[in-house]
Amino acid sequence: MAGHSKWSNIKHRKGRQDAKKAKIFTKLARAITVAVRAGGKDSEYNAELQNAIEKAKAQNMPNDNIDRAIKKGMGDMDGVNYEQIRYEGYGPNGVAVMVQCLTDNKNRTAADIRHYFSKNGGNLGSDGCVSFMFDRKGILIIDRCEDMNEEEVMMSVLESGAEDFQAQKDYFEIITDPSDFISVRNKLKEAGFRFSTAEVSFLPQNETKLTDETDIKKMLKLIDSLEDCDDVQEVWYNWNMEE
Repeated sequence: MAGHSKWSNIKHRKGRQDAKKAKIFTKLARAITVAVRAGGKDSEYNAELQNAIEKAKAQNMPNDNIDRAIKKGMGDMDGVNYEQIRYEGYGPNGVAVMVQCLTDNKNRTAADIRHYFSKNGGNLGSDGCVSFMFDRKGILIIDRCEDMNEEEVMMSVLESGAEDFQAQKDYFEIITDPSDFISVRNKLKEAGFRFSTAEVSFLPQNETKLTDETDIKKMLKLIDSLEDCDDVQEVWYNWNMEE
């Protein structure tokens, strides 16, 4: 069941983020803290917290950092109230972009996001202008090992209730319905599998290619500028950047 990887752009993104671990840990800790405050510290009954912790572990965030973030969520968060906001817009040549933020100042964040778009050949749009181009899905990535039997892995994945399975050169990609994500992940963990990525994300229904070198440079700079912003948690886009 090999085919085009729906996760390929996420893979590229994580490669760029490896050099920004400290900033990533800060963002992950903020997400955990907000999840605890919204739904409590028991991850068994708090799906948002489960997802935040899984993403932190996939980035090799130390357990001490995770514990501190949970404890912070049980307190008053130093008087800071964070709000989740999603921005939608277009990059160069109409590439669809969605940006998930956690902010304590909407005006500041909106101004920053608008600036990044306009500076790099894009423009910030209205709510819903591009979200219909994406599907929300659970994504699980298992890195290939020499002793793995592809057919056995595929059977385990399909029996777990996953929607789709793709075998790539270096990894196995598993797609789930968001409502089944935790169930599938837990079944595969019980079967002995470990994940390099485990998250609920947005996957583009169709991808856009950029051929102009200037547009490519602007798009890369737009992504990097957004990901460097302290208020930005996630950036999704439908640019096919495999080349």
